Amino acid sequence: MEIEKNYRINSLFAFYQPLLTKKQDDYMQLYYGDDFSLGEIAENFQVSRQAVYDNIRRTEKILENYEQKLHLFAEFTTRNQLADKIQAYVAKNYPNDNQLNQLVSQLESAEEE
Repeated sequence: MEIEKNYRINSLFAFYQPLLTKKQDDYMQLYYGDDFSLGEIAENFQVSRQAVYDNIRRTEKILENYEQKLHLFAEFTTRNQLADKIQAYVAKNYPNDNQLNQLVSQLESAEEE
């Protein structure tokens, strides 16, 4: 459960990071990206551990709220699943069609950007 939550928060953070304040960005990057403890973050910013905890929890809710309104992560996930299905279908049914395989590769590359 914790791994799934971390993956989701990291994914939401990747999509909505530019919308966060500097402090929110710093705390989330250190906590989720760099695996700092609450105490380590608190020490670095000279605030209480509770202040860091509150900020991180509030930021998680903000990220979830952005996703609820904008659906960027959900739509990205859906597009990736469809692209995977297309790639598997093309590989199975049209392995020698170089142009089609190239177009599928371009589709996947465009999605990664």
